[in-house]
Amino acid sequence: MKNALALAGALALIACSSTRAQQASSDPAARIGDRVITVQELEDRWASSDPTEHAEAVQKVYDGRRAALDAIVADMVIGEAAKAKGVSTDAYLEAEVAKRAKPVTDADVAAFYQSNINQMQGRSLETIAPVITRYLNDQQKAIARQQLVADLRKSGPPVRVLFDAPRTKVEVSPADPVVGAANAPVTIVEFSDFQCPFCQRAAPTLKHVREAYGDKVRVVWKDFPLTQIHPQALKAAEAGQCAAEQGKFWEFHDHLFGNQQALQPDDLKKSAADVGLDAAKFNACFDSSKFADKVQAGMEAGRRLGVNSTPTMYLNGRVISGAQPYEVFASMIDEELSRAA
Repeated sequence: MKNALALAGALALIACSSTRAQQASSDPAARIGDRVITVQELEDRWASSDPTEHAEAVQKVYDGRRAALDAIVADMVIGEAAKAKGVSTDAYLEAEVAKRAKPVTDADVAAFYQSNINQMQGRSLETIAPVITRYLNDQQKAIARQQLVADLRKSGPPVRVLFDAPRTKVEVSPADPVVGAANAPVTIVEFSDFQCPFCQRAAPTLKHVREAYGDKVRVVWKDFPLTQIHPQALKAAEAGQCAAEQGKFWEFHDHLFGNQQALQPDDLKKSAADVGLDAAKFNACFDSSKFADKVQAGMEAGRRLGVNSTPTMYLNGRVISGAQPYEVFASMIDEELSRAA
């Protein structure tokens, strides 16, 4: 019990020091005659002049702090567990990782070789197999260590992070396609593109999130077609809004991501019919580009926030870039729910 209290106290001190560091935004940064320019004023100017660079820089600082905190917590819980066993930290870690690490088989090595054949520079499997084996073994050890730390943290004192993640205010319009309860404590705003393969990969993850958390999470769609690299994305976005007009955006959304190679205008009209939309109404909406301005507004909103890739999501204002695994969402959602409790 004494060790647990000491660990909890140490974690509180770690987090508090980060909180104090973040409170410097009101400090003066410069004086020009009688004019005082604060750090916050510099932040605001930077954010307005280059929102992408500012958002990335702020997020990088936060990610670095969280990674450092996670590393310190891991060292502490492993050290406490080793002490309880009466062995050295190294001996404990080696034994526990060995229990959890999945053995690497010849089939694993061959599968990795085939999946990465273009990076093998013409070397045969027999030649490169020892290198691949070492890499996969190291990967399994890293996964095993993460599992160990996760198990130890579950049985140890709670870690209460006292410095907040960067948050971006994202406006949600009543006209935006939404799935989930209006009063959900967690809102995920997704800037996405129907032709983007990473957006396609993210779609089932978000569906998993909705199934796992139910009314605790709502998802809001924002169009952000990357027109320079995805020539069909703009019209697909307009088609999505035409489907939304008939109350079937999410059915159309799922159908497009399930048939991502069929995004030409005739394909979109067929998809509309496939999901049960009124074909004449949809075609009139689509052919007239009725929602072109709405799609452009979504793109402009994303640019103002610094969005430059898809999918980019904001979970209660916290940015998630790319097709992240379910565990990333679950961890952040659990944090947000604990804050709301």
